[in-house]
Amino acid sequence: MLLKLYNTLSREIEDFKPNSEKEVTLYTCGPTVYNYAHIGNFRAYVFADILKRTLFYNGFNVKHVMNITDIDDKTIRDSIKEGKNLKEFTEFYTKAFYEDRDSLEIMPAGIYTKATDFIPQMVKMIEKLISNGYAYKGEDGSVYFDIRKYKEYGKLSRFKLSDLKENADGRLKKDEYEKENAQDFALWKAWDENDGEVFWETALGKGRPGWHIECSAMSVEELGDSIDIHTGGVDLIFPHHENEIAQSECATGKEFVKYWMHNEHLLVDNKKMSKSLGNYYSLRDLEKINVSPLGFRYWLLTADYRSPINFTIETLQGAETALKRLYEAYNELEDGGIADATYTQEFKNYINDDLGTPKALALMWKLLKDENVASATKKATLLDFNKVFGLGIDKEKIEIEIPDEVVKLAQDREYARSQKDFALSDILRAKIEAHGYIVKDTDKGQKISKI
Repeated sequence: MLLKLYNTLSREIEDFKPNSEKEVTLYTCGPTVYNYAHIGNFRAYVFADILKRTLFYNGFNVKHVMNITDIDDKTIRDSIKEGKNLKEFTEFYTKAFYEDRDSLEIMPAGIYTKATDFIPQMVKMIEKLISNGYAYKGEDGSVYFDIRKYKEYGKLSRFKLSDLKENADGRLKKDEYEKENAQDFALWKAWDENDGEVFWETALGKGRPGWHIECSAMSVEELGDSIDIHTGGVDLIFPHHENEIAQSECATGKEFVKYWMHNEHLLVDNKKMSKSLGNYYSLRDLEKINVSPLGFRYWLLTADYRSPINFTIETLQGAETALKRLYEAYNELEDGGIADATYTQEFKNYINDDLGTPKALALMWKLLKDENVASATKKATLLDFNKVFGLGIDKEKIEIEIPDEVVKLAQDREYARSQKDFALSDILRAKIEAHGYIVKDTDKGQKISKI
């Protein structure tokens, strides 16, 4: 089955045909490093990781760029609040993001681009937009994009220029805003006292870039004028991605992105996550409810990436239990097998149907229960599936925590067997099973697993 992906631009599932047979170009909107990334952010990064792994699974080479937004309204505001310089402040949260990424088995991007490293490229693109007649300098010294000049503005978000308010001839310096406030947006922000010590002296004047121009400049610099796939959460469709398209295509004269892909929101108790509601979770918070990063990743895979998913403590803990069951089942399997062709083809059909991870997970459990598939074959097939799932089962050793009382019963049973007291051995086996565990005798000694 050919890889099929939902394109936000067309609102249809399309056959995936990259611009080049040699390499897929992929850009992911990364974190704004003003705080720890929350689990809603990580839904977007896990989704992009599953997409990239699926591309690899289909034999594509992938050139992947993810940006690090280390200069915007939020990073400046909070760095000043904490009394730190911008670099010191953002480096702390960048490091934390990389640690969280690794704990989730997210494959690192080939290139990470920090916005502050690309100021010259941003200035150059803005100057091109001015010369092309799409941007202008306002009375305040900032440079703005004239959205009325770009007749295709709104093609991603389905926003219509004709819907602009009568008084929408003003300008916006804020990075984030809603559709009803659509106006000309800032490409370059002239310095004011709120920026403190954060500014660059350039041909555009003393100031700093707007958020939207950052991704356009970095993408074009690292991946070229036209790329295959751009990913992010649905909250970025407007204004961020809409503005990226406008400024990029007006600067280069070429189609910016062929396939736009977005994941839906992660809700908490059916509400949008926010600090004000007290329902804001980082990966560190999940540890307090005994859910590992990979338990969280497993939970994300149980839902279609284009459907909202609702976080509750009970559902996360259920996913953690399922992941532990998977590890236990994997540890029981033998080495030396070859992946089952029928199962791997069915798996590929599911993931190639717009990243159908829920069905692929169900197939994995079907495989584990299939008595007609040899143990070693199951293990090899499971490892093949994990190339996409990224659930950590391919690590050298996965430790399953066995309660101390169960370990002690097993030790007593082993001693009873050595003394040929098989009646006591059977009694101890029953006690072990009463705790929810089963013990098997192998050539290498007893093996304990959950029932």
